Parts: sequence; C-alpha cells; structure tokens
Amino acid sequence: MSKMVTIYGGSGFVGRYIARRMAVEGWRVRVAVRRPNEAMFVKTYGVVGQVEPILCNIRDDASVAAAMQGAEAVVNCVGVLNELGKNEFDSVQAQGAERIARLATENAVPRMVHISAIGADADANSEYSRTKAQGEAGVLEHFPDAVILRPSVIFGNEDQFFNRFAAMARMGPFLPLVGAETRFQPVYVDDVAWAAVKGVLGEADAGVYELGGPEVKTFRALMQQMLDVIHRRRVVVGMPFWAARIMAGVLDIVKFVSFQLFPNNILTRDQVRNLRRDNIISNNAKGFDDLGIEPAALDSILPEYLWKYRPSGQYDDIQNSAKNMRT
Repeated sequence: MSKMVTIYGGSGFVGRYIARRMAVEGWRVRVAVRRPNEAMFVKTYGVVGQVEPILCNIRDDASVAAAMQGAEAVVNCVGVLNELGKNEFDSVQAQGAERIARLATENAVPRMVHISAIGADADANSEYSRTKAQGEAGVLEHFPDAVILRPSVIFGNEDQFFNRFAAMARMGPFLPLVGAETRFQPVYVDDVAWAAVKGVLGEADAGVYELGGPEVKTFRALMQQMLDVIHRRRVVVGMPFWAARIMAGVLDIVKFVSFQLFPNNILTRDQVRNLRRDNIISNNAKGFDDLGIEPAALDSILPEYLWKYRPSGQYDDIQNSAKNMRT
C-alpha cells in the first residue's frame, strides 16, 4: 500500500503545491483543512481516492491527532497573515505548530516538515514574526529531527503579493508602498513545495533552511518589475512609516470597535512593523543549494499569471504589435 502524508493547510497557497507534488510521487495525500467542502479541488491532483480533504481544527488535539493517523509524514503549512476571529497568531502559528509536532511524536510519525518564514525571531517587534519563532521552538522541542523551511515572500499564481498590487495598479496613477526600500528575495511557490517534498522523502537533513529566489530587490524595484510585466505606468510612492502607522492604527481600531465586522485586510500595525525589516536569507544559512534545487527567477514566472492585469489582458501583446505595424 502507498505511504500517506498528512498536510495541515494543504488547500492553501503553498499546501496545494505540496499536495500535488506528493501525489506525483505516488503517495496518498490527506489534506487537513477547516472547510473540506471548499477544498474538493485537491482531489484532482491524483487518481481517484489518492488525495482527500478532511476536516481538521488545528486548535484541537483530538482533531489534529485523528488527521495524522496512519501517516508516514506530516507537513504543517498553516499560518495567518492577519488575525481574524479565533485564528490568532499565537493560537495558529505558535500553539498550532507545537501541537502538530507533539502529537506527531506521540503517534510515532517518522517525519515532519514545518513551513515557517524568514524573519522568525523571538525578540521581534512583530507578533507575526515572534509567533513564527515560537512555533519553530515548539516544533524542535517535540520533534528535533524536523525539517523547517523559512521562505521569503512567496510568489505564484495564487499569491497575495504581486496579484494584490497588480490589482491596485489598475485603479489609479499612483501605487503607494509602505517600506519601499525594504529588501525582499521572492521565492517561487513550487520551489518551496519541492523543498518540502524532499523533507518528506528523507532527502533533506533535519534543520532550518532559508529559502530565497536568485534575486534580491527592494519593494520599489519589485513593483516596478511587476508594472513592466502588466504594461502599466504608475508612480510608485513610498509612504513614510509614521503615516503608515497612523493609517494602520485607524484601520485596526475600526476592526476592534466593529467586533471584526469590518476586518482590516488593507494594512495592520503588525504588518507595518514587519515591513521595517529586510526579508532576505541570512549569511551561512542552509538553503536551496543544500537541497539541490535551483530556484526560478521572477521574470520566468510573473508573465504566466500577471497578464490578466494588462490593459487588454491576454491580447495586450497582439494589440501592441498591431500598433507597431501601423507606424
């Protein structure tokens, strides 16, 4: 019988790519999610019955333990960029990660891969970064042989980075940025998935790997590259941090006084604190080279999914060519 892997958050941005790759490897894949009815698309990643979404609440011991029964490996992809309801940074990224590792050890699961993030730091001002570090500590306490992956900002078809700002670029002549000079090292989502699969297959040594793409660029430079891809001219405006703090504070207050009826999906104070720090791999950290993976460059991927934000969508290049012929 084929081996089985349980992927917590397996229908999310990174998780779905890991699920697809594990199905190709011939494994049975159990996708543990809060809303399995909304994750039925993962069933198409393999043959009938190979990939199955199941109900799981990462905040509950019994639910997490049931999801990993019979698994040869577990992968934790659960994380939140913005707190909403009971999905708080601490309960999901710190306690949730620790819970999966503890129960995996109790159930004698041979391997574990944990998706963290570059910038994870127990002393960080950002609660996001701080709870990521706490999650790593909890994983290593209970599962010291785990493979921990720390990607920089992840890009790909379903990302919330380039897609978000490309959509904003359609709305006006200005593109405002907080932390315009902060440096990032974007990494392609399928490269992160490949690294996770190597961890599941035992092809990666235990430890922490920082994953960044081949290019280090400022936030401003990345947005200019994105604008070039979508064929739009916009003035990229760097917003001062003091102004960003005021804006984020007002939005957070609205969220609080409305009892989250109006969630803050625009800019939070925690995100402003995070944007003050470069998001690049550190010196001497293990990374893609140690995994035998050559990461994809931005310019080889961005046009594949950002074309829909061009003035004429998929026909933009054809129209531009026709204009050149007329002149």
